[in-house]
Amino acid sequence: MNKIDRTPAVDYDVYIVRALATEGGHLSIGRGGFSLHFGRCAHLSGHEYETVKASRIAAGLPVIDSREVESAAVARLAINGPMIAVGEPPSQPPYHALAYAPLAVVAVAYRAAGAEAWNLHPAW
Repeated sequence: MNKIDRTPAVDYDVYIVRALATEGGHLSIGRGGFSLHFGRCAHLSGHEYETVKASRIAAGLPVIDSREVESAAVARLAINGPMIAVGEPPSQPPYHALAYAPLAVVAVAYRAAGAEAWNLHPAW
């Protein structure tokens, strides 16, 4: 279910519950807005990222904010790096551009590039 966000921030609760219950569920924030990933091929996108970011962090949802990362670095990660396995088993390592990796693996790469990250597994 891919939708363009026309939902007020207060109505996201059902999607947050689904994201918290889904392995790999998370909120990603970039220069173009945010995407709330809550199931296999299911996400919601929008532009109210500051309001959404604060409430998702408070709810305990993993959040990766790459707005302050150099554009070229974000492009390299998005194009050459693996995709996050949301609601499906990850691929076997080594991870590559067409592979699905656990959220923590992708989050480490984004954090190394300078992204902010919250509510991720302590081991990463």
